Amino acid sequence: MLKEFIKGLSITFKHLLPGHSTTVQYPKQRLQTAERFRGLHRLVPAHDREKCVACYLCPTVCPAKCITVESAENAKGEKYPRVYKIDLLRCIFCGYCVEACPVEAIEMTGTYELANFKRDDFTFTKERLLK
Repeated sequence: MLKEFIKGLSITFKHLLPGHSTTVQYPKQRLQTAERFRGLHRLVPAHDREKCVACYLCPTVCPAKCITVESAENAKGEKYPRVYKIDLLRCIFCGYCVEACPVEAIEMTGTYELANFKRDDFTFTKERLLK
């Protein structure tokens, strides 16, 4: 029994030595996200506007109902989203909106720093999603 206790303590002390830390010093050192990580949303820009064609598939498949789309038509008769909003306070980051998009107009980035002081800062409009 004493042998197992000493073996356990040696493992613990080994992790206390410099270079064996599992803690990341966050503001200075950032974690690398996985390729499949689902972070902040982003609308993909096309040549002169966003790629979105306002097909309403993303708000339809969203289980949290956090996406709002209102469509309009330009002079060429092409549909585009006049209003595109995502409420991140309701979003569960499932990625269904990305999978449902037929033109790949929305994607999820690796950005995970989403803290804000005001509730309004969590509503992402079309202009903010295009940045």
